[in-house]
Amino acid sequence: MAITKVAVFDDNKPRRDLLQLLLNSSDGLCCTGAFADCRNVVEKIAVDLPDVILMDIDMPYVNGIEGLKLVRSHYPSVKVLMQTIFEDDDKVFSAIVAGADGYILKKTAPAKLLEAINEVVEGGAPMTPTVARQVLLLFNKKHTYIQKEDFNLSVREQEILGYLVQGLSYKMIADKCNISYPTVNSHISHIYEKLHVSSGTEAVAKAMEHKIV
Repeated sequence: MAITKVAVFDDNKPRRDLLQLLLNSSDGLCCTGAFADCRNVVEKIAVDLPDVILMDIDMPYVNGIEGLKLVRSHYPSVKVLMQTIFEDDDKVFSAIVAGADGYILKKTAPAKLLEAINEVVEGGAPMTPTVARQVLLLFNKKHTYIQKEDFNLSVREQEILGYLVQGLSYKMIADKCNISYPTVNSHISHIYEKLHVSSGTEAVAKAMEHKIV
């Protein structure tokens, strides 16, 4: 079984330690490092390059959004899953614009957190439903006058894209549509191609920006 390597950035030491323990005790996952802030983030992750970073937004010295930008500029293939205790409009928007691969709240249950990690590795864009709703409202406010554009999505692709916008996981989409997990993957690959995007968060952002769903 392939091991997914995860790095943790969180200024709360007890939580940081718990996340490290959770990752190292979960099948198929391991923690490559746990850090209190994003100072020297590029050097820190270069030692043992992770597949996924769990990134707290509110940290001292160098916060998670600035850390995300640094990771993106040096290691664009590393998935970054943002975490925060706040459902803050500006921070949600800034994290998505900076290239976050997903956005979940810290109060997310451990099982859901592990699911989100697996989801982002598969190319998904996990967002807790409350965050997904806020992102939708935020884009509606910021892009009131943008014309709807036709990207030639099929009815099924529009349906699946709508579920991505709602923050559903690939497994949940498969259940909703009564199709297999690989079929969901195939549809989402086609959606990426038609929208000219390379990640789930980009697809969600473009869907809302152009009022596709």
